Amino acid sequence: MTNQPFTQLCAALHRPRYFGRVDLHMHTTFSDGRYTPAQIVSLAQRSGLSAIAITDHDTLGAIAGARLMTTSELEIISGVEITAEYRGKELHLLGYFFDVDNEALTQSLDRLRIDRIGRFHEMIARLRALGVPISEADVAALPTDTALGRRHLADLIVRAKRASTIREAFQRWLGDNCRAAVPKTRLPVADAIMRVRDAGGVASWAHPPHDSTREQLANLHSLGLGAVEVEYPTIKASRAKQLRQWADELGLAISGGSDCHGPDEPHRAVGASTIHRDELERLRAFSRSTLASAEPG
Repeated sequence: MTNQPFTQLCAALHRPRYFGRVDLHMHTTFSDGRYTPAQIVSLAQRSGLSAIAITDHDTLGAIAGARLMTTSELEIISGVEITAEYRGKELHLLGYFFDVDNEALTQSLDRLRIDRIGRFHEMIARLRALGVPISEADVAALPTDTALGRRHLADLIVRAKRASTIREAFQRWLGDNCRAAVPKTRLPVADAIMRVRDAGGVASWAHPPHDSTREQLANLHSLGLGAVEVEYPTIKASRAKQLRQWADELGLAISGGSDCHGPDEPHRAVGASTIHRDELERLRAFSRSTLASAEPG
C-alpha cells in the first residue's frame, strides 16, 4: 500500500534533493527558448521540482501543452512575461495564477505579439540594408505560433555567417544601441498589472535592474504589484537579501526562477534558481486575495 509509513519513508528518501523547490521563470520555443514545453516538463521532473511556471514573452501558447505532459508530482502554474513600460523604460512583468482564458489578458498579449512580428520584419530590413543577407526561406521556416524576438533573429544572423555566436550577433547588430535594433511595443505597467489582476492572477517584477530602488518598488506596489523576483541566475546574494527585505517591509510576495532559455547557458538550467514551496504558497495566496476582492460583496 502506498500510504504505509515504510513506503512513504522510502519515497521520501528517494526524492531528489530539490524536492519542494519551485522554478517560476522559464521560456520555451513559443517565445525565445530552445526547449519545447514537453522538454521543459521532462527536465523539471528530472530535477525534482514540485512546481514550475512557463513564462514565455507575451504568449500563453506553451501552457496547455505542458499541462498535458505533466504528472501529479509536478504542478504547472499559469505564467507569462509581459513586455511593459515604467517611467519611460522597459520593464518585464511576470504574471502567475491567472485564468488563461481571460479575454482582456489574451487580447492584450495578442496585440503585443502582432507588433513583435512587425518589429521583427523591420529589423530584417535594417539588417539587409547593412549587408546582412537574411534568407527569406529561413524566415518562412520560423514557427507561426512563436512570439518573435531578437534571439530568433540572432540565430538567422549566425546562419548567415555574420556572427559566430548569439552573443556576437547582439553585440554587433541587435543590442539596444545597435543600428538594426527596433524597440518593442510596451504595455504601460499599470495596464499590464491590471490585466493580470483582472484575470485573477498576481504580478511580479522580473529581475529588477541593479539600480532599481525601494521607492520604485513601493510605487509599483501602489499600482497593484503583488510580488518581486528575488532569485535569478545573475543576482548577488546581498541584492537578493535587500529585495527580500523590501518585499517584507512592503507586504509583497516573492518569486524566483532560472530564466531558462535552453541548453546553451548552464547557469540558467531548469531548476538552477528557485524559491521554496512555502514561498510559492504565499504567492498563491496573493492571487486568491485578488480573486476575493474582485467578487461582488
